[in-house]
Amino acid sequence: MVKNIKKLIESVAKEKDIPAKVVERALKNAIAYGLKKEKHLKGKVYVEFDEDTDSINAYMGSIRLDISPEDLNRIAAYAAKEEFLKEIESAEKEKGFLEYISQEGNIVHGIVREVKQDGTAIVDLGLIDAELPPKEQIPKESFKKNDKLKALLLSVQKQKNKPTLILSRTHPKFLRKLLETEVSEVSEGLVKIISLAREPGERAKVLVDTEDKKIDPVGVIIGVKGSKINPISKELAGEHIDVVRYTQDKKKLIEALFFPAKILHITESKDQIEVCVEKSQISLAIGKKGINTKLAYKIIGKHIDVLSKEDCERLNKIK
Repeated sequence: MVKNIKKLIESVAKEKDIPAKVVERALKNAIAYGLKKEKHLKGKVYVEFDEDTDSINAYMGSIRLDISPEDLNRIAAYAAKEEFLKEIESAEKEKGFLEYISQEGNIVHGIVREVKQDGTAIVDLGLIDAELPPKEQIPKESFKKNDKLKALLLSVQKQKNKPTLILSRTHPKFLRKLLETEVSEVSEGLVKIISLAREPGERAKVLVDTEDKKIDPVGVIIGVKGSKINPISKELAGEHIDVVRYTQDKKKLIEALFFPAKILHITESKDQIEVCVEKSQISLAIGKKGINTKLAYKIIGKHIDVLSKEDCERLNKIK
């Protein structure tokens, strides 16, 4: 009997690509479960495989349970159909969990298996499922079953002993990883992403720099006629991506962040920055729903007010 069980264990281990010890433990636990149910036992049951006698032995504490071979065959068969399969499935998920821990913070690919009522997309990554919650989805997007999906593996953790993988398509790091994938100069470290900010699906600003004087970091990121930035924008549901050359000169940096609006004057205090522009350019500077000021705030780290030239003169910002 045990020889056949050993062959079964080896076969399942090879098929599922999990350690034989894990399969053996799962089978022992399943048989113990079957025995408890069959015999209405309340204590902890242990099962051992005895290769010398080619038998299966079961114990509850120090008491050896008296079980006929016929009973054991029936129970083992039941266990193999029920609890054993559950344990193997759990082991496979654990394997996937351990494998994906090392991929946290990277881009993963999957297929949407279902979309829950709250909008959470359950994504099949191959070895394990992951969740893409509504707050991590780009607002313009909607997913349906069998959609292919690319996302940042935001976190890998266990909740109540259950592996939980959370995906994100809104996190700034998703854009950073897409740039590393699409632009070899970024992945090789020739062009550095100093900072970036996103309003997912709407607009993003990326600060880039390089120590190589022969390289135009902005041009490298954009590519010929947008060949590198356009696929990334498309992946992000049409998110417009402004690429800006980094400079330590705060005034020039702010001017670049608000381009094409022309900045007339900048006043900076401890808590905020005031930017003066022609009245006709206020909407251009602020952007739709204030998006330019939001992104500039995320990058600079200070609240930014955009004022007309007239208001600046009235407040003595321009003399």
